[in-house]
Amino acid sequence: MRIPDRPADLDIISIGECMIEMFCEGPLATTDTYTRTFAGDTMNMLVAASRLGAKTGYVTHVGNDPFQEFLIEAWRSEGIDLRCATPLDRPNGLYFISILPGGEREFTYYRAGSAASFLEPADIDPDYIGSAKVVYASGITQAISKSSRAAVLEAFRIAREHDVVTAFDTNLRLGLWSLDDARAALDEIIPFVDILLPSAPEESAALFGTENAHEVIGRARERGVRMVAVKCGAEGAVLGVEGEIHSVPAYIPENVSDTSGAGDVFNGGLLYGLTHGMSAVESARLGIVMAGLKVRGRGATYSIPSREEAFGVYEGLREVM
Repeated sequence: MRIPDRPADLDIISIGECMIEMFCEGPLATTDTYTRTFAGDTMNMLVAASRLGAKTGYVTHVGNDPFQEFLIEAWRSEGIDLRCATPLDRPNGLYFISILPGGEREFTYYRAGSAASFLEPADIDPDYIGSAKVVYASGITQAISKSSRAAVLEAFRIAREHDVVTAFDTNLRLGLWSLDDARAALDEIIPFVDILLPSAPEESAALFGTENAHEVIGRARERGVRMVAVKCGAEGAVLGVEGEIHSVPAYIPENVSDTSGAGDVFNGGLLYGLTHGMSAVESARLGIVMAGLKVRGRGATYSIPSREEAFGVYEGLREVM
């Protein structure tokens, strides 16, 4: 699958919530020092694509609190278009990533009532959606509020009307809503999805009733999805496109520090490739490299690699394939 080569102001528009991320090297109760950055699944994808060279835009609300200036400047520094990232007199979401004594990561969220959760269909500008090659959202964007779920559906409907490709990551988070609600929201959006980006095995078992990536691809195809990339962690990804299935092995670095956001970063690499003339398989391999490089460092966006590093590794792997 290739993205139609038509005039567009932006390569990728993403819709969702970006939060303040604070990460530390120990338990919250005993840590004195934190590193402040920003993250959120739809933003993690966008930063990955932007660092590769994509022209990107974000649809969200940014809260009117002391973090507002930091967020806006951080997004601008990544080259992200912010015409539809509008201020709202609400707080920004905040979360902590800490390390427990056994090495396991712990996430602590403060996001209820965040500015981004007040997204609604009226915030979706048809001209802005029509200016992109790809529009992207996730199950988390749907889950943060009923109005945000409605906004995603409105954006994807408009994208379909404008022949804009849609990409959707199921990104199941049962801390935000029930499994029944997640399944209903997936049923609602999938008729408007061109590229589906689920994970296996746990997420696919919950949403599709199977841990098998090939079966997930088959079931999505039956529902009209044109391309499916199933992310399988350390097993890499399984790509279903144009009637064929391809297994793309993972790129695993020597040291793995933090897997937070790796799937989002894979999505960013994949969508960059598709919007820049690469084949679906080549795009998936680039996504795999981006995700593998990202997990070496802490923080969901903090450790996303540069274009030069990512393509250096990607070209090196191509030579040995």
